[in-house]
Amino acid sequence: MLKITISRMKALITPPFSFSPMSKKATPLASSFFSLASKSNLFSNLQNPISYFPLKPSMISLPSNFPIQTRCVHSKSSLSSSSGEIHVIVGPMFAGKTTTLLHRVQAEINDGRNVAIIKSNKDNRYGLDSVVTHDGVKLPCWALPNLSSFKQSFGQDAYDQLDVIGIDEAQFFGDLYDFCREVADHDGKTVIVAGLDGDYLRRSFGSVLDIIPLADSVTKLSARCEICGKRAFFTLRKTEETRTELIGGADVYMPVCRQHYVSGQVAVEAARMVLESQKAQCGSCP
Repeated sequence: MLKITISRMKALITPPFSFSPMSKKATPLASSFFSLASKSNLFSNLQNPISYFPLKPSMISLPSNFPIQTRCVHSKSSLSSSSGEIHVIVGPMFAGKTTTLLHRVQAEINDGRNVAIIKSNKDNRYGLDSVVTHDGVKLPCWALPNLSSFKQSFGQDAYDQLDVIGIDEAQFFGDLYDFCREVADHDGKTVIVAGLDGDYLRRSFGSVLDIIPLADSVTKLSARCEICGKRAFFTLRKTEETRTELIGGADVYMPVCRQHYVSGQVAVEAARMVLESQKAQCGSCP
């Protein structure tokens, strides 16, 4: 009886089969989404097709000492096919947000993943066919008025083959939250977002901060204060323009530390009041 009981216990404890996990070997797709153009006529509607397709790894030249952490962007081969990711890069102007975005995009391309980059068509400082850093590094992109039109513009078949979507100047997209949630949660894609977290008044800019609860990682970059050289987390507007969306470069904005943001804001406000007073006086002159 004892032998029978022990044998039954062994039968219950030991499964009648041995399970060996399958070893999946990642099969890389095309080296970048641009290789799909010839198959689906992705760029047939562009007025000025970009001349440097397909995208090659050597197209981006970044400083060798550029301090960027890329470990938070995982390889898709180690994740479920339905698992997406959202990574957010924020900071003031001239902090290297676009450079960091392109660096991560290039890492994904080198890893054999299909990538597309989107930017707002409001930002045409360096043209509409490329995402360009202040240092002149660039990659081709889709310039759109909103993110919801991307899938239709890109084409469903080509979209299905995408692994990674980069979004630059994300503060200009009002549908940022819905797009990122849909793409990562339901379509299983990795989204890398770069944009301003605050405007020149240090208030939330667009929907960038709204996607923080959705994010797998958040990178806060700093620039260098143009006045004292300390770390700068804020953007000071040099002009008297008060509208939130004012696209410009070093002629309009400068990165500053907290101390010089406060003192600079006071100086800008004082200058604005003087100008308004002078305009009023001139208006009352006969």
